[in-house]
Amino acid sequence: MNEGKSMEVFSRLPVPQAVLKNALPAMLAMLMVLVYNLADTFFIGQTKDALQVAAVSLATPVFLMFMAAGTIFGIGGTSVISRALGEGKREYAKKACASCMWGCVAAGTVMSVLMLLFMDPILSLAGASAETWIPAKTYLTIVVCSGPFVLISNCYSNVIRAEGRSGSAMMGQLLGNLLNVVLDPIMILGFGWNITGAAVATVIGSLFGAVYYIVYFVRGNSMLSISLKDVSLKDGVCGSILAIGVPAALGSVLMSVSQIIINSQMAEYGDMAIAAMGVAMKVVIITGMVCMGLGQGVQPLLGYCVGAGLWERFEKVLRFSIVFALCLSAALTGICYLSVGQIVSAFLTERTAFDYAVQFSRILLTTSFLFGVFYVLTNALQAMGAARAALIINISRQGLIFIPAVFILKAAMGMTGLIWAQPVADAASLLIAAVLYGRTVRGLTGRAAAGSSRTLVPGGKTV
Repeated sequence: MNEGKSMEVFSRLPVPQAVLKNALPAMLAMLMVLVYNLADTFFIGQTKDALQVAAVSLATPVFLMFMAAGTIFGIGGTSVISRALGEGKREYAKKACASCMWGCVAAGTVMSVLMLLFMDPILSLAGASAETWIPAKTYLTIVVCSGPFVLISNCYSNVIRAEGRSGSAMMGQLLGNLLNVVLDPIMILGFGWNITGAAVATVIGSLFGAVYYIVYFVRGNSMLSISLKDVSLKDGVCGSILAIGVPAALGSVLMSVSQIIINSQMAEYGDMAIAAMGVAMKVVIITGMVCMGLGQGVQPLLGYCVGAGLWERFEKVLRFSIVFALCLSAALTGICYLSVGQIVSAFLTERTAFDYAVQFSRILLTTSFLFGVFYVLTNALQAMGAARAALIINISRQGLIFIPAVFILKAAMGMTGLIWAQPVADAASLLIAAVLYGRTVRGLTGRAAAGSSRTLVPGGKTV
């Protein structure tokens, strides 16, 4: 591998090319995650059983907890590694990478065991009814067994981008998700396994994605390491990863919690309303996932600029990324809004559920054009090591703003109010992100001007 060429993408390539070279593979990878997320619901929908669609909708936010845990090491590790490479600290970057791998193994194993032990209370909290209990439990019992593999795949689809190899980072995610999509119709419809087939396909896809990344390191394709001997509890490695990773993951955790709360509140309106809410989230996630990939793609580039003190390049990268993100999210939102009926009909045929899903989707799409700017600003803060600012944003959007809004708007507007809680949280969180970004970047550039930019060690302790 030509390490110098990989780093040249970060330091010398023209800004538009550098952004697109890093962001497009990440966006494609997230697009495959989107296809994977849609596939289970789509092929289960072909069974014409809306209760199984509702069961998948109930189980999905619980399973997403594993992806949230992978974000701790993926986003935290990427931030630490990219800044360390910008400062020329290769050994520190290797320690961070190895710590991410074994952190994923430990956390994934513990989470799988706990979810299997407490499956019934989890399903009760998620709002499962007597009709959806058995299919939801069947699905979750199988998929949680892939916990460590989900964490590894989600982590290293981010971390490998920190060394400028966005194509390799993309491939593992593509492999796992594509395999899942191919197996879904075979196992759900061909074998007649229904929701069990969806779960088995998910496990196999996660396993193959994780194996790809492990083989990538074992073959020596990376300047980094996943060797147990490189794991370090010293030098603040783990603390640096967690300082950025936990706030980032908290946003994903709260997103799952918020979906569980929505489902539990929606339960009083019936299983068809729950099925509709699950499909409406699939519609809006089309814009969200692609924009999330854009943000994750530019994060290593921004982090390298911070570590190397390249503030002028940092600002150019950010400006280009924001304009590109706004145009992209606006275009995707428009397409989804105009096509909402066709998209929903691919998942639901039951008339009541279909009507609910179209209504819910149109409400959720009112603010999805803001997703691109939000994710770019959030990833910029993570790239700068701004742990406190990242924490504030992530607990605000799906927590401090969203959860109270759910109950307040439900009391005021009924079922429709439950849906409007998300657009309210989206708009407010973008405003918070913009304010925090402005404050953080002024502080960092001020220190750089004073000659102290080299104090920005991995972990962002000066932030």
